[in-house]
Amino acid sequence: MTSKRNLRAAVCAVCCIFAAAFPLKAAQDAQDAQDAQDAKAFDAHATTFNYFFKDGDMDFHFGTLVLGAAVNGGLEIGEAFYAASHIKDGDAAAWHAQWAALAERVAARGQAALAAGHTVSAREELLRAANYLRFSLISMLPDNPEFLKRGARVRELMRTAGPLFDPPLEYFEVPFEGRALPGYFQPAPGNGPRKTLLMIGGGETFAEDLYFYIAQRAIERGYNFVTVDLPGQGLLPAQGMVFRTDTYKPMKAVVDYVLSRPEVDPGRLAAYGISGGGLFVPQAAQRDPRIKAIAVSSAVVDAHTLFATMPAATATAQDMAAWSSFHSGVVHSICWRYGVDKPTDLVAANKGNTFTPAKVSVPALIIVGQGEYRSQEVRRQQKIAMDGFPNPAKKMVITPSDEGASNHCIMENRTLVGVVLFDWLDTVLK
Repeated sequence: MTSKRNLRAAVCAVCCIFAAAFPLKAAQDAQDAQDAQDAKAFDAHATTFNYFFKDGDMDFHFGTLVLGAAVNGGLEIGEAFYAASHIKDGDAAAWHAQWAALAERVAARGQAALAAGHTVSAREELLRAANYLRFSLISMLPDNPEFLKRGARVRELMRTAGPLFDPPLEYFEVPFEGRALPGYFQPAPGNGPRKTLLMIGGGETFAEDLYFYIAQRAIERGYNFVTVDLPGQGLLPAQGMVFRTDTYKPMKAVVDYVLSRPEVDPGRLAAYGISGGGLFVPQAAQRDPRIKAIAVSSAVVDAHTLFATMPAATATAQDMAAWSSFHSGVVHSICWRYGVDKPTDLVAANKGNTFTPAKVSVPALIIVGQGEYRSQEVRRQQKIAMDGFPNPAKKMVITPSDEGASNHCIMENRTLVGVVLFDWLDTVLK
């Protein structure tokens, strides 16, 4: 009798184990399938963990572009979370309204400080106001009458703050094909030609963004800082200057300008590109030996094949119908920057948008976030670049998720990017 009871107990125990295991296995299989899909796709706006919003695209922008700017004077945490707390999740109009309202409140304080002769206070307030107003342009479509108005106001606030620096942050324009490429130059303190970092953005950036990305880190280390809008960036598409596959041509005009400045040591000019800049910078370097070192976050060897793995560029009509107004605005803004009508056209628009690693002879650094590196296509393109770069002073650094340095462009840990970038540049630009 005892042996039968023991047998029944054993059978029940086995049944319970299987009953518990099967749901767990099913859940694990589902997670494995999702992980595999995530690894194949390249969603530039995916995040490793949640910051504040449930809408993925809004959360990406808040956690990286917005909060990431705090370390370089681009926001105050209390101001940022106050604005965020009044934004309906995924609602583009609410996002636009709250950041613009905050920008004007902060700008008023800055203007009052300037009028009273408090230059440091004025500079700090005007810089934050410019950045908040820039945030209000995210996902705003260019047919909105506020788009160009606010874009001009962002530049006006930055230009008002610029002379309040020591040395000043200067606004400049580079002539190119009958138009002008706008940018900013800040010399490092000291006399004589110095090392210089030229910072180039990607598919959604304004030159003002890049000041808040790393300018302070450059100046602290004795590097001149310069950044510029290339065709497709900032407000230039409104003038018909959309993204192109020969970005090395406007880059040459920019390098001409940079090297015309007496503060710049022509033997120590480095270029750093993020997002699409991970293509523009090496594409320029393979044709322009005046660029002495490059860094990218991360390498885009072939934009056509990368775009072909992006969920937004391959979305069906059913997919797009489910998008939030914020995400829809972000995607269609990118279409405007490429001069195309719909997201699926982005793949063809990048046909031939490449660089050849074997022709980039200078030292090269790749910085890629651990989360972004999960994409098979991202990994493949980094390998092609690293295998092809001929200079022995090449390096790839994968920044870790557990240091909050995981997402596209690693905007959420700009201090770490500065450490990796400038410690490497110090060794190759001696």
